[in-house]
Amino acid sequence: MSQMSATSISGSKTNSLSLFELLSLVIRRDLVLAMRRRADVLTTLVFFIMVVSLFPLGVGPEPDMLRKMAPGVVWVAALLASMLSLGRMFSADYLDGTLEQMMLAPQSLSVLVLGKVLAHWMVSGLPLVLMAPVLGLQFDMPVNALWVLVVALLLGTPVLSMIGAVGAALTLGLRGGGVLVSLLVLPLCIPVLIFGAGAVEAVAGGMNALSQLSLLGALLVLALVFTPWVTAQALRISME
Repeated sequence: MSQMSATSISGSKTNSLSLFELLSLVIRRDLVLAMRRRADVLTTLVFFIMVVSLFPLGVGPEPDMLRKMAPGVVWVAALLASMLSLGRMFSADYLDGTLEQMMLAPQSLSVLVLGKVLAHWMVSGLPLVLMAPVLGLQFDMPVNALWVLVVALLLGTPVLSMIGAVGAALTLGLRGGGVLVSLLVLPLCIPVLIFGAGAVEAVAGGMNALSQLSLLGALLVLALVFTPWVTAQALRISME
């Protein structure tokens, strides 16, 4: 009886969780698990730093050329680095059965997916945003372009994580899923790449970057609205 009452109490508490509390629980859980696998987190960041840093060494020290290629190099490196961690977004929970329990929970699976995507971005996308201004100095980027680069990455990298979550859910449990995720996700991320690099190029050319940043913000809003539900449906399909 005591076990049954404890279970019912815990179940009622779980059912009474607000949306913010549920998101906080999922994000905290995934962040704790990510800190136990620091090597995976550092792999993404080290890859990003290496790719961006190798271009000035290979192209040469000419400042004009470096400034022109800087936005595209940083954004392409951020896109490729985000691809490295997509396969781990749901795989661990899939292997230990946690994902199946999430699907059976009374809470909305879309909210649980949104929490996991936000935690993924905090681990893989946010470090890239923080490191980008330092790496931009290698390309002799002006200060105003560095600020726009940070803002563009803050708007664009969450979109990369959300689009990547759909691909990771569709390829869950498949052999060679990492390659399939890249093939599915990379074409969908091209608009983010174009608008993000275009915003920095506009500022470097003396123009206003508000239009490109507005388009990135619109993509972020659309991704927040649609991708959690699409990812949840893709997870259900993969688990069947």
